Amino acid sequence: MEDTNKLKIELERTKNELKILYEVSNAMRTTLKLDEILYIILTGVTAHTGLGFNRAILFLVNEKERLIEGKMGIGPENGEEANIAWTKIEEERMDLDDLINAFKNSDVVLESGFNRQVRNLKVSLLDKNEDPLSLSVLDGMPLHLTGPALTKYQNSPVIKALDSNELLLIPLKAKNRVNGIIAADNFITHEPITKDDIRMLTMLANQAGLAIENSQLFELTVERAHSDYLTNLWNHGYFQTLLQSEIEKAKAVKDPLSLIMVDIDDFKIYNDTLGHQAGDKILRTLAGLLRNQSRKMDKVCRYGGEEFTIILPHTDKKEAFLIAERIRTDIQKHPFLNEEILPSKQLTVSLGIATFPNSGALAADLIHASDKALYEAKKLGKNNTFSA
Repeated sequence: MEDTNKLKIELERTKNELKILYEVSNAMRTTLKLDEILYIILTGVTAHTGLGFNRAILFLVNEKERLIEGKMGIGPENGEEANIAWTKIEEERMDLDDLINAFKNSDVVLESGFNRQVRNLKVSLLDKNEDPLSLSVLDGMPLHLTGPALTKYQNSPVIKALDSNELLLIPLKAKNRVNGIIAADNFITHEPITKDDIRMLTMLANQAGLAIENSQLFELTVERAHSDYLTNLWNHGYFQTLLQSEIEKAKAVKDPLSLIMVDIDDFKIYNDTLGHQAGDKILRTLAGLLRNQSRKMDKVCRYGGEEFTIILPHTDKKEAFLIAERIRTDIQKHPFLNEEILPSKQLTVSLGIATFPNSGALAADLIHASDKALYEAKKLGKNNTFSA
């Protein structure tokens, strides 16, 4: 009788495990957007109907820069926040699908304090002896860290940030290559991490690694399809799509949004004197400067000819002006090739700014207003910034 009961319990547990894996796997097949994939994975790790960890972080490997970078984290910042969230989930009887749909309709997770902290976490891929994430990526093996091991890695930025007494690290793999890490803990409930937890998270991670690779390949294809061939910035067509999308987000959260139009002063003189190949070099150099001087959330695009645009989410008129002025002065100081042939003896740009919703509620309104502001900047004598 005792053996029969044990068998029933084991079968029920296996049934629940298969259900979790099926639901997470099924959800990941509904999208190729990386943010949504990451959220689905982490929801599977933390949901009460999933693996039930208190907190989870997903790191991705940046092979080009040899870094392991925090991309998304789900979890409360303290016990009070945890209690509020878990009570709401229980009262509304939210299952895995409900939690996933909540993300698609809200930016709350992306803007949480914990998630902002996660996105600032970076670990060198070369610090195998200094950081457990690096060790897990390079060895491709799970790490279950408790007291002594956590003390050994106490200087790790991740260990410091999480301040956990027990931590599980599971590598994500795609075609025998580690492309990420899931870090999970129970810092609120202090429930011990079991062998079953490790086994289940490893199985979920095996599916997650492939889903992430597919998403990254898709995003690379999209990027190439929508990039300007000369500058590698977003092209004019995709700029229109991006602007419309960002305006819709700004409307939803009642946030400002600014658009900067950038035009090279006297570029026709440079092109006519030195030829289009020399002009193309200038455009590529300027594109690189604009990309490097913009924030991570900004969208830099080539509008056409010698004109560029920068979409600035969550940015009001005053902040946009300061950003535009910084860009203008940095470009003025940059030593461009043969710029002495220009009337001012240096290559400069003029910039026009429009801001949602004051300058208009539609994409066409912002484009028109920023273009008009750019014209005013030119009238002021070029090498100027004007705000609509």
